Amino acid sequence: MTFGQMGLVALGFYLVGLVLVAEIARRASKDSTPSDHFLAGRDLGVFVLFLTLYATAYSGNSLLGYPGKAYRSGFSFIMATGFMMSIIVVFHALVPRLRPVAVAEGFVTPGDWVRHRFAGEPGARALSLAVGILMCTALANFLLAQLQAMGHMTGRVTDGMISYEFGIVGLAFVILFYESRGGMRAVAWTDAAQGILMLGGLAALLWWLVGTAGGLSAITERVAEVRPSAVVVPDATVCANWFSSITLLGLGSVLYPQAIQRVFAARSGKVLTRSLAIMTFMPLTTTLVVTLIGVAAITRLNLDLGVASDEVTPLLLEQWAADGGGHTAGAILVFLGALAAIMSTADSCLLSLGSLAAGDLLGRSGRDPATTKLGKRLAAGILLLMVPLAMWGQLTLWRLIELKMELLVQCVPAFLLAMHWTRLRAWPTFWGICVGTGYATVMALLGTKALGGVHVGVIGLALNVTVAWLGSLATSPRASASS
Repeated sequence: MTFGQMGLVALGFYLVGLVLVAEIARRASKDSTPSDHFLAGRDLGVFVLFLTLYATAYSGNSLLGYPGKAYRSGFSFIMATGFMMSIIVVFHALVPRLRPVAVAEGFVTPGDWVRHRFAGEPGARALSLAVGILMCTALANFLLAQLQAMGHMTGRVTDGMISYEFGIVGLAFVILFYESRGGMRAVAWTDAAQGILMLGGLAALLWWLVGTAGGLSAITERVAEVRPSAVVVPDATVCANWFSSITLLGLGSVLYPQAIQRVFAARSGKVLTRSLAIMTFMPLTTTLVVTLIGVAAITRLNLDLGVASDEVTPLLLEQWAADGGGHTAGAILVFLGALAAIMSTADSCLLSLGSLAAGDLLGRSGRDPATTKLGKRLAAGILLLMVPLAMWGQLTLWRLIELKMELLVQCVPAFLLAMHWTRLRAWPTFWGICVGTGYATVMALLGTKALGGVHVGVIGLALNVTVAWLGSLATSPRASASS
């Protein structure tokens, strides 16, 4: 049996497993309320919650985009481990204050926090809508990246027997099926299996790369010969870009709607705390590993440094599979692990998109079962719109990550600043979002990604916070806030 045939059979078994999980999750549902469908009845335990957080945080971006970026940048991309760790740090500024309110008020979407925090203030509805639009746009971008990654991986694992386009359409249909049938339960349970597959797959791939190259020292020496620029000491601009990336991803990633909804879905505060504690160490086992994979690929591949570099992981797996025997089976395992991780993020995006579109954009109640049906239909419609865009695929996965974060990070004042500063008001926060988002969008359209290494989204956030802070000081006297 050829590699493509083995991959096709393994893929078939995997997809059948997903369908079975969806059916079991459907039968486990208690009712049709948004809380039960979108948050699994708020009953996720430590094991499942940790694995669904892990599989959602580490996605197609991590397995294809990060190695591609490391391949282009060299050892300077080692800072990626730092920005993934910064996410956990920022979570500790968000979760202890958000979760108790979310439980008491029965939040379903992130927008519920904004409506609760600014209730009764002028501009509260406009602010809630602006946050909802930004989050939905970022989620749609995230979903687009996952669809592109699914197309790449499907074609590779079947050795071209399933095309890039058919891989996108077919797997998108499977995700829509099990997400609609089983809601958050199906998504979380499949995430758990997908997280285990991803961990095992990455460990096996790194073991093969390092073992065949003669160790990490040998890889570094070879990289220095092939591309000396990949091992030079970073200059001031690169260092500025490191800190900008840590700020951008550290602040933006905690505002992923799907991540916030998992905070709502935890069985208890203790369960959530334990899950996040385990997550603290995952950048060392995942981000560091994919960075080393991308750097090691410099010695093996000669790719264009644009979109083609997203093919680093699939091409390495093809080389591994060509060794035959157990290597072929290992490569297929990694392919499935990568595909599973990509699908786990895509299904989480889709589930959150449906709930945000129905609740935050259209203003439907989070307690009405009709909201669940509407959310499912909206999610299906959004997915249908994303599929043609994914087939176009002219941006690198890393650039899609940056664009998504530059929008999402503009929501920071409405969450982190609003939780820790009682004088923050709705209208200044809304205008801050408009200024920050407008600046970042215009600069991106002009083709400017960064100034002096600092992302335009981070500069936009600085403008955003300044407007929200000064406007709130002017409209909210200290005496009034105290009362």
